[in-house]
Amino acid sequence: MSSPGLTGIGMTSQRTHARMIERLREQGVRDVRVLHALGQVPRHLFLDPALASRAYDDTALPLGFSQTISQPYVVARMIELLINGRELGKTLEIGAGCGYQAAVLAMLSKQVFAVERIAPLLARARENLKQIKLTRIRLKHADGNLGLPEAAPFDTIILAAAAASVPHALLEQLAPGGRLVMPLGGATQVICLIERTSDGLVESRFDAVRFVPMLPGVE
Repeated sequence: MSSPGLTGIGMTSQRTHARMIERLREQGVRDVRVLHALGQVPRHLFLDPALASRAYDDTALPLGFSQTISQPYVVARMIELLINGRELGKTLEIGAGCGYQAAVLAMLSKQVFAVERIAPLLARARENLKQIKLTRIRLKHADGNLGLPEAAPFDTIILAAAAASVPHALLEQLAPGGRLVMPLGGATQVICLIERTSDGLVESRFDAVRFVPMLPGVE
């Protein structure tokens, strides 16, 4: 797969980007594929220029519309859980936001389908992804609670917004052997991993997190 690399990025951004990857290693991210993917996607290009200097801090940052770009560690952690011992295959992302996580996923997946309910954010994601010339990503303005039935089943599903329970439509669209990861809960949230095994759905819970809530409909 072609890589967006770091072409055209200043030396300061390259250094802070490299420090971000080293920090992820120190935080326990071990999968070299995940580290390489995050190292290839320039996070500052997905943010408002006023926030670019903070792009490689380990923090969520505002995108407008009451949405945020997830902190790098959480992106890495969730993808590492999904990819552990396998390939991501065909991936569905719920909550494309600015397109950053979709870009990271595209470095690791056969194809990425990303759904976003807020039209202006989806338009921004399209422009951001054009900058780094990533293919294998299909964006759609739609309600993430419904998934993307026309492209199902998916080997991997990842949610970038929290819900009290897993939307039933997403479970139906998870392929045999597939994995879904999401922030589960309301005021208190954890990373929840669901695997479709030959014995049925198996759920595991991990780190505490804080995401914006998953909402119905489109804007």
